[in-house]
Amino acid sequence: MRPTHALAALALLALAGCHPAAASPRAVPAPAEVAAGVRLTRIATGLAKPVALAFAPGDAGGRLFVAEQTGTIRVVRDGVVDSEPFLDLTARVSPSAGARHSEQGLLGLAFHPRFAENGCLFVNLTDPTGATRVLGFAARRGDPDRADPASEREVLRVDQPYANHNGGHLAFGPDGVLYVGLGDGGSAGDPRGNGQNADALLGKLLALDVDGPPNAHPRTIALGLRNPWRYAFDRATGDLWIGDVGQHAFEEIDVLSPAMRAAAVPTNFGWNVVEGLHCFRAPTCDQRGFTPPVAEYGHDDGCSITGGYVYRGRRLPALVGRYFYADYCTAMIRSLTWDGRTVREVWDWRAALDPERRLANLSSFGEDAAGELYLASIDGDVYRFDPR
Repeated sequence: MRPTHALAALALLALAGCHPAAASPRAVPAPAEVAAGVRLTRIATGLAKPVALAFAPGDAGGRLFVAEQTGTIRVVRDGVVDSEPFLDLTARVSPSAGARHSEQGLLGLAFHPRFAENGCLFVNLTDPTGATRVLGFAARRGDPDRADPASEREVLRVDQPYANHNGGHLAFGPDGVLYVGLGDGGSAGDPRGNGQNADALLGKLLALDVDGPPNAHPRTIALGLRNPWRYAFDRATGDLWIGDVGQHAFEEIDVLSPAMRAAAVPTNFGWNVVEGLHCFRAPTCDQRGFTPPVAEYGHDDGCSITGGYVYRGRRLPALVGRYFYADYCTAMIRSLTWDGRTVREVWDWRAALDPERRLANLSSFGEDAAGELYLASIDGDVYRFDPR
C-alpha cells in the first residue's frame, strides 16, 4: 500500500500513534514580480560529469573547484576551466565511474575551514573495490593550483555491499567538523537494514574531527537515511539541510538544528520504516522516535532530490532565507521557506529559470564566500543565480 496524498499520509501517521508532521504545501510558480529579477547564467561548460562544487575559504582568487565523477577536480576561473586538473584521482576511483547510471566515482569535495593557512582539502570517493574512502590532501607549496598526491591521508573507509546509494557528500560545519553522508549501502529497500542499525556506518550522517587524533571513530549525528544527496549548512542559523533520495514514491528534505547535532542521541529520520511521511511497504508502522522531514514531494514531480542551500547572498535580496533544491530526474528547481515549524511558500522556478526546458540532470548546488548560489548539471555545465 502506498499513500498518494496528504490525507492518506496523515491517516497512516495517526494509526502509528505519533504526532504527524504537516504535509508540504503544493508548489506554485514563483511570483512574477520576484521571478522577473532572477536568471541562471552559465559560467562554465565542457566539464566531465560535475557532481560537487566548492569554494576554498580564504581563497583570494575566487576559484570555483569542481569535482568530476570520473575522478578529477577542476579549477574554474572567470568562466575558463584550467587545462590541468587540480587533482587527478582517476586511477583511484571505481572503474564504472562516469558510466551511464553509475553512482560510483569521485562524489564529494570539501576544503578545510583554514585552507588559506594549511592548504588542506578532503574528497569522498568509491575505490576500485567499491568501498567509500574519505581522503585528505594538501595543496602544493608554491603552486596553489595543484594538490600534492603524495600528501594523501585516509580519514575514513567504509565497505559498500552494493554499487549504489553511496551518499558521497562532504561539508564542514560551523563547528569545524567534517560531516560525511553515507547511503544505506544500496540495492533497494535497504535489504541489510543499515538505516536502523545503530552499529552500522551506512545510512548515517557522521561527524569527523579531521584535526583530532588519527583513526578516531566518527560520531553518528543522524541515522535512518537512505541516500543523502547533498546537504548544506545555513550560514545564518547553523541549521543543516539534507536532501534524502527516496525509494518508490517520495523525496524528502530533513533539517538538523545545532541542538539536534549536539544531542547525545542521534536523530533518527526513519528509513527504512518510513519513506518521507509515509510507512514503507506496510499500511501502518510504529514511528515513535522518528523525526519527520520538513518537506517532501512525490514522484509525479521527480525521482531523485538534489539538496541545495538556503540563499544568504546580497545580489538577490528577494531570495534571502529561501531554501533551494532540485531534482535530478526532471530538472525541476524549487524553493521553500521554513520558520522552524512550518514550511511555507513552495515555489517552482522552472518557468522563470528554464522556460525552454533545457536543463537536465541537476547534480549539485554550490555556495561562494558571499553566499551566492551555483548549480551544476552532470551534462557538464555550471550556472550561477544572478539578477536579471
